[in-house]
Amino acid sequence: MKRGAAFWLTGLPGSGKTTLALAAKEAMPELVLLQMDEMRKVVTPEPTYSDNEREYLYRALVFTALVLTREGHSVVMDATGNRRAWRDLARRLIPGFHEVFIKCPLETCTLREKTRKDVFAPPDIYKKAEAGWPVPGVNVPYEEPDTPELIIDCSGMGPEKAASEIIEYIESRV
Repeated sequence: MKRGAAFWLTGLPGSGKTTLALAAKEAMPELVLLQMDEMRKVVTPEPTYSDNEREYLYRALVFTALVLTREGHSVVMDATGNRRAWRDLARRLIPGFHEVFIKCPLETCTLREKTRKDVFAPPDIYKKAEAGWPVPGVNVPYEEPDTPELIIDCSGMGPEKAASEIIEYIESRV
C-alpha cells in the first residue's frame, strides 16, 4: 500500500492557513483535512491554551497524521504549531512530511482575524492577547520554520494566488 503524504500549514493565527487548507481540500477532495481548531473543540472543549495542553494536542495531531499517512491517506494539517519541536516530531515520524510556512506579518494577521468568520477558531484572538491570553506571535513565541519545503508569503499575494501555489505543490507530491 502506498503511504500518504502530510502537509503541515504553519503560521501565525490569521495568516491564512485555514483558507489555504480549505482550498486544497476543495481542489483535491481525497485529502484528509486535520484542523487544530476543530480538534481542540473536541479534545479540550474549554481550552486553557496552557503549554501542557498544547503539548498533548499537537502530539495528538502528529499521531493522527501518522496513522492516516500509514493507511495511504494524504493529509493537510491546518495548525499554528508555534513550537518547532512539534513540527520536527512530525518530520521525524512521518515519511513524506512537508512543512509549508504561511508567512504573514503580525499586523496583517491581526487585521484579518478581526473579520474572519471561521466556525472553529476562537474569536478575537489578538484582542484576547491584550488581556493576557497566550497567543503565538504576541505573548507566546512563534518559532518560524528553519527549512520549510515551501514558503507562501501572503504579504505579497492574494488568497487565490497563494491557494494555487499550495495546490500545485501538493498535487506534485501526492
